[in-house]
Amino acid sequence: MLLRARIIHESEMGYDIHITRKKDWFDDEPSIELSEWLAVVDADPEMRHDGFAEAVLPSGGVLRTENEGLSVWTAYSRHGVDGNMAWFDYRHGNVIVKNPDDEILRKMWILARRLEAKVQGDKGESYDENGNAIPSLDTSSAANTSSAETSKTPWWKIW
Repeated sequence: MLLRARIIHESEMGYDIHITRKKDWFDDEPSIELSEWLAVVDADPEMRHDGFAEAVLPSGGVLRTENEGLSVWTAYSRHGVDGNMAWFDYRHGNVIVKNPDDEILRKMWILARRLEAKVQGDKGESYDENGNAIPSLDTSSAANTSSAETSKTPWWKIW
């Protein structure tokens, strides 16, 4: 996928980290509004709102994706190195970065504070100001989970 924060070896799988206000990033509410995200980007001299991302393919073609909230962190130390960019993609009330390194995780934490939000990985773990994962405190077993909670579980967590 084009929206990645670092160069990924083909053997690695993508992993999303979310800036979210939701208990779990996949919940419906409370969302970060697009206007809030764009205000934070506009107020940060290290961020640039583009609304699109492009990557040059080995064949010489260009892969382009467009999204109204798509922004880039221009002060990232690897910005532009080997085509690398730290893209922040606003989707479904969250801001998402694919495969962020520790430096990007620290920037995500700073942006999350400005949005009164948190940084959460696909598996529910949170991240601190240094980019360190904090395991989810939810230790309830599947046997103790109500049917209402189970219905909110994403399909990929069921398997």
